Amino acid sequence: MMKIGITCYPTVGGSGIIATELGMLMAEQGHEIHFVTSSLPFRLNRIHPNIYYHEVELNHYPVFQYPPFDLALANKMAEVIDQEELDVLHVHYAMPHAICAILAKDIAKHDVKIVTTLHGTDITVLGIDHSLKKMIRHGIEQSDAVTAVSESLVEQTRDVVGADKAIQVIYNFVNEADYRKNPAGSIREQYGINPDDKVIIHISNFRKVKRVQEVIYTFQQIQEKMNAKLLLVGDGPEYSEMHRLVNKLGLADDVLFLGKQKNVRDLLSISDLKLLMSEKESFGLVLLEAMSCEVPCIGTNTGGIPEVIKHHETGFIVDVGDTDQAAAYAIDLLQNESRLQQFSHNALIHARNRFYSQDIVQQYIDLYDQLIN
Repeated sequence: MMKIGITCYPTVGGSGIIATELGMLMAEQGHEIHFVTSSLPFRLNRIHPNIYYHEVELNHYPVFQYPPFDLALANKMAEVIDQEELDVLHVHYAMPHAICAILAKDIAKHDVKIVTTLHGTDITVLGIDHSLKKMIRHGIEQSDAVTAVSESLVEQTRDVVGADKAIQVIYNFVNEADYRKNPAGSIREQYGINPDDKVIIHISNFRKVKRVQEVIYTFQQIQEKMNAKLLLVGDGPEYSEMHRLVNKLGLADDVLFLGKQKNVRDLLSISDLKLLMSEKESFGLVLLEAMSCEVPCIGTNTGGIPEVIKHHETGFIVDVGDTDQAAAYAIDLLQNESRLQQFSHNALIHARNRFYSQDIVQQYIDLYDQLIN
């Protein structure tokens, strides 16, 4: 049995979801898990005797214009390392979590191994900021082990940050108990979706990098060829602009803005196709969630997306911005029911074989064992 600390962003987002699911699955195997975060992680939704939560509290000392969260986090990490005698502190994101973990290791008396998992934004956004690049490189190189969620992200880390540290690829996963096709019940009727409508779904945080407008343009071409509905799930800075675009294109009756949804499994279960037209995507966890619910996907040829989608088997890969090709693939697939069913089956098998949760968790446990021993 190992004692493992985990620090992640506790709000909605792929890295926090993976970190929390990883902790819960390891707890079920008998390991002792200590979450050190600013608030209770979004996915930490069940009680387990092997899971503990340590809240980072900020000191609102009047000298500070802004409360120094990073220092408070490092101090809390050091406190937990010593009190709980952690074997491993696993942090998700190099900036700021790896930096805080390294400082905490220096402060703590008990020896602990630092594992840093790169999820993407810490490299693709923060890593190109010259004022942060050296710090991110330091966080990576001073960690005892570093993992990344795709081969593409490893290459980007080398190119952008210039770190020489060995980086092991350990893919993301989903909890198969939560992500599986579920009988739709009355959801279609509740949303006014007709029995003969094809359902296309997009899930994101509606940032510019997600290029939601290209999902809408792709759907416009699909809708010209068949009865279809588009489910837009999520919220963010582009939300209002996408509303205006849908109204401008005359698609308001067929595009459903559903906002943030906690349980997307049921929405995926009524969907026929998932669209992700991002210009940057280190892995694309929503693709794996969709495939686990037997939904084929169309994604762009960027980042880790081609490592998740098997072109012409579980979905299709298109160039960034190529809405015409995305629509052509979608129309061809949706109009061929037997082929659609085959792609749906392929998606499930691929998700279970390549990204099986227990296999991924075991890769992390093996890594911890190597460091400790």
